[in-house]
Amino acid sequence: MSGDVVIEPTKEEEEAVSVELQGKKLSWQKLRRNDSLDMESRTVSGHYGRDSKAVKWSVILQLAFQSIGVVYGDIGTSPLYVYASTFTNGINHIDDILGVLSLIFYTLTLIPLVKYVLIVLRANDNGDGGTFALYSLICRYAKVGLIPSEQAEDCDVSNFQLELPSKRLKRASRLKYKLENSQFAKYFLLVATMLGTSMVIGDGVLTPCISVLSAVGGIKEASAGMTQDKVVWVSVGIIVLLFMVQRFGTDKVGYSFAPIICVWFSLIGGIGVYNFVKYDPSVIKAINPKYIVDYFTRNKKDAWISLGGVVLAITGTEALFADVGHFTVQSIQISMCTVTYPALILAYMGQASFLRKHSELVRETFYKSIPHCLYWPMFIVAVMAAIIASQAMISGTFSIVQQSISLGCFPRVKVVHTSAKYEGQVYVPEINYLLMIACVCVTVGFRTTEKIGNAYGIAVVFVMTLTSTLLVLIMIMIWKSNIFLVIAYVLVIMSVELGYLSSVLYKFDQGGYLPLAFAAVLMTIMYIWNNVYRRKYYFELEHKISPERVKEIAAETNFCRIPGLAMFYSELVQGIPPIFKHYVENVPALHSVLVFVSIKSLPIGKVPAEERFLFRRVEPRELNVFRCVARYGYTDARNEEEPFERMLIEKLELFIKEDLWQCQTTISKMEIAEGDQGDELVDGETDQLDENSKLAQQENQKKAELEKQIETLDQAWRAGVVYLIGESEVVAGKGANIGKRILIDYGYNFLKRNLTQSGKVFDIPHKRMLKVGMTYEL
Repeated sequence: MSGDVVIEPTKEEEEAVSVELQGKKLSWQKLRRNDSLDMESRTVSGHYGRDSKAVKWSVILQLAFQSIGVVYGDIGTSPLYVYASTFTNGINHIDDILGVLSLIFYTLTLIPLVKYVLIVLRANDNGDGGTFALYSLICRYAKVGLIPSEQAEDCDVSNFQLELPSKRLKRASRLKYKLENSQFAKYFLLVATMLGTSMVIGDGVLTPCISVLSAVGGIKEASAGMTQDKVVWVSVGIIVLLFMVQRFGTDKVGYSFAPIICVWFSLIGGIGVYNFVKYDPSVIKAINPKYIVDYFTRNKKDAWISLGGVVLAITGTEALFADVGHFTVQSIQISMCTVTYPALILAYMGQASFLRKHSELVRETFYKSIPHCLYWPMFIVAVMAAIIASQAMISGTFSIVQQSISLGCFPRVKVVHTSAKYEGQVYVPEINYLLMIACVCVTVGFRTTEKIGNAYGIAVVFVMTLTSTLLVLIMIMIWKSNIFLVIAYVLVIMSVELGYLSSVLYKFDQGGYLPLAFAAVLMTIMYIWNNVYRRKYYFELEHKISPERVKEIAAETNFCRIPGLAMFYSELVQGIPPIFKHYVENVPALHSVLVFVSIKSLPIGKVPAEERFLFRRVEPRELNVFRCVARYGYTDARNEEEPFERMLIEKLELFIKEDLWQCQTTISKMEIAEGDQGDELVDGETDQLDENSKLAQQENQKKAELEKQIETLDQAWRAGVVYLIGESEVVAGKGANIGKRILIDYGYNFLKRNLTQSGKVFDIPHKRMLKVGMTYEL
């Protein structure tokens, strides 16, 4: 888009907003008259987004190399235990090896390669992935989001707009209509997204536990002096060290781990070729899916149960999508297709060839199939690779938590952007330490990998199934894919995932409850925070300060102005928050310039800096009070890379110029219209002279007024900036039931008391910060 784009709200959009606001005792007319910020947002130019920028191949290859160390550690170490986990009771028939190898081959091909690399990665949100990225795409296309701060202006951000195919197909419109008009569908999508997010975070806890325990357990086999107690405590030490290095960022961690995983893939691929040639090259016929049918025919229920072991071959696959924000789509595709997938296929084929000659060694398949001269080097690399496997889900957890925070579905914590070079690489200190504590507790509590292994598959398959569900909605509504392709996706890939899900749920009582317990705790936290967040926002919206009350405040005789610029932070986007009234009643003074700043998160990855701010002047004009909405995507750095204060002042000066010009233009048009009524009574030449004189006078007045207002703003800025933070406490209102009291008084307030304070989240200088408190009865 080279030109300017003008987007006006449609009649349907206005009616939809009107219906929703009527439920909140508000009207569209009232909101539009008092709170519209659309004047400045009507014109936007350019199309921005991570995918729209041309990335150099050198950078893509660097990121592809890094991704090997961050993304594939988990799926890459699966050959350590897949065959042993599948044949838990030994191999009953020699052709069962071919059946399982065929299952592994088609599972690796269909899920990681076809589904994620070729399809799901296309559903990234301006370069970011994960469950919330899919949810945000759906929310932007259909009005199914439950974010209370939505505005018509959100659609004007260039990254917010979706490039949609032709609207000729009615199927997409019908599905969109049903979703928008079903409250159940809206809550179902939100709960499903929360469940998927919780499962990924739970996987981030289980992955370090099972990887590190299995690695250190191998040391016990090599040394008789290593007891189980020593294995557990050594594992705890390694886990703590792993989480401690996360603060250095994905960039440094990726470069450190990538060479090790590259060596690992080279070794397992090379040994796989060696075993394939030496023992039984005929395993190549496992490409024929007939062996899968034969395997189920012979083993029936036991074959179905064994799927819980086969699915371990694709653990960590969700990291392909969750971690795409740390890298790029192309870098993930290159590293998967050229390194990871070929090495894994060769490794599993080599182990199958070995088992065809030594079926009794299935419990020690990996180490027994290694040539004797490579045993110790392979053991050392395997231990290191198993530890590194934890990194994939830890990085993915940070990305997903960041998205959850921005969409109001997770308590607000500090997010640190660890790389100025690569977008999307983040570190969340509080989550990092909570994950570390959870990993230590699970490791010490379970002590062995058996029960953790049973739990492992449930988290993985649950997330895959939820991703497929959201992806089908995107294929129908946004991509408008051919219906036969959608049906083929459901019949082939989703049926495979549901089959695996039914198998892993069979081991629920054998440790499978662990990820579901994690998910229940996390979803409870998300529900409490999201529910009370929306209640509090609607309370502020219904009790916001009216323009009439602002004029009354300005007219009060005991009201004084002090030099300086004050930024009043609040979450309310559509108006002045009620906490300001509380502030003025107790401190009857205002700075010479006051800006109400609302930090708003949009359901997109990134908002271009030039489209960051929306401004509106609060009448009367002599008050010098403005409202500002600072819009961020869920991967944008806040107050770190960009000088927020300076950018806001620059954009405010630009707004003052445009606002004054528009106001003067309107007045001029009105005067000209009045003058036209008496044209026949005025001589032409005299009229022309008078008009020129008026225009010159108006121009001088406008210039003088503009210089005065800009000077007032500059003087206020030089006098100093004070940050006023609205810290509202919430309590259940009188007459509230016991459930509401527990939700607000205990659940939400417990979370709020134990979170990073707003000043720390927004990096506000403590010496210039003043908190204003008020209690809301919800």
